[in-house]
Amino acid sequence: MNKLTKQYFIDLLILSIPLFIGNLGHTLIGATDVLVVAKYSIDALAAISIANSILFTIFILGIGILCAISILLSNMRGSGERTKKHLLSTLVFSSATAILFSGICYASKFFVPMMNFEAHIVPYIEQYIAIVSFSMLGMFLFEGIKQFLQSYEIVNFPNALLLFSVILNLIFDIVFVFGFGPIPSMGSQGAAIATTLVRILMGLVMFIYVFRFIDFKAKIDFGYMKQIIKIGTPIGLALLFEFLAFNIITILVGRESGLLAAVHNILVTISSATFMFPLSLATATSVKVAYYYGAKKCDEIRNYIFASTTMCMLIMILISLTLIIFPSQIIRLFTDDVNVMKIALPIMSVVAAYQIFDGLQIIMGGTLKGFKMTKVVSASVMTGYWLIGLPVAVVCVSYYNLSLKGYWIALAISLCSMGIGQAALVKYKFKKIKEICN
Repeated sequence: MNKLTKQYFIDLLILSIPLFIGNLGHTLIGATDVLVVAKYSIDALAAISIANSILFTIFILGIGILCAISILLSNMRGSGERTKKHLLSTLVFSSATAILFSGICYASKFFVPMMNFEAHIVPYIEQYIAIVSFSMLGMFLFEGIKQFLQSYEIVNFPNALLLFSVILNLIFDIVFVFGFGPIPSMGSQGAAIATTLVRILMGLVMFIYVFRFIDFKAKIDFGYMKQIIKIGTPIGLALLFEFLAFNIITILVGRESGLLAAVHNILVTISSATFMFPLSLATATSVKVAYYYGAKKCDEIRNYIFASTTMCMLIMILISLTLIIFPSQIIRLFTDDVNVMKIALPIMSVVAAYQIFDGLQIIMGGTLKGFKMTKVVSASVMTGYWLIGLPVAVVCVSYYNLSLKGYWIALAISLCSMGIGQAALVKYKFKKIKEICN
């Protein structure tokens, strides 16, 4: 590796490490809920697992749409356009999106009794959804501002804030779940209150951070908002298809047993934590590719794709080996429950293989997003999960009685197909861009 090639690795690491810290913060906020509530009761864990599955299925579309902000603005910057004027429009768009999705999330609680969950956990699911629905404004405002700053490669503050929020969420979880002083023990309701308070504070702090940069005389740019929707909706749909696959599994196994839903939630939490590095790298790749795609610099694009793919594959292989060698130790971080261990341990080898496929597809997907090929990413995810994964899941679960393990086998095969397909598309697109550059 020559000195010039090393610089691309270093550039991506400089940008992706703060993103990794922030993304890990996002996951650890959810993980602290799981860790604390798992110590409270398995029923409470099952309730928040199912509730979050429903909530994520709804609001992930909005979060995905906001992801277009950094891609769009990075591309504009690469082509020499002025972009700071769009901050006010970004805030308005993020707030309006939050209000819409908050209402939809709250309304979803009325459908919970129709989903045939175990009767004794239904009230807790409804309660959790009702409370957390009010956290959307904080969450969406934080994400919109974060995406705006990310387009300028300003990533330290928002991601440091996320890391601090993990500590705050852990403290709030302990206080509200188990009780402290005059505050009574509230179980899953306490976890909902903790999550909502932390998200609201995150949004408020981010707004204060950028307040001095807002040009209140700037006009609301509806054309800019339309572009966000155009580029972001396929990203949101791709995330929706992905989360829907995981969340439908939670709902299906939750109807079979609250214990299975709890185990699935633990495995998803582990995978989400390991997913943070490739996700951060993919986000950094999107920003770099979008910028140099706007500047029409093919050599830069090629070198960043090579660097990100190489780093991602190496780290995901290492993570896979860790999951294979230390499965019981990892599960015990969450619970010592014998029944949980009995179900989870046989699935860990599948989760390990899943990591490598997940790393490949997220890096290729990030590259395609940098090319603004978000519709292609959405189509790839839908095909992988629903046209390939679903039939595999039916075979594994219905014909081989593999239950939760069968679902994870289907997820791994889905990701493998997506990674290979998206890699072929990246190669094809780069060839076209190279022709234009030359």
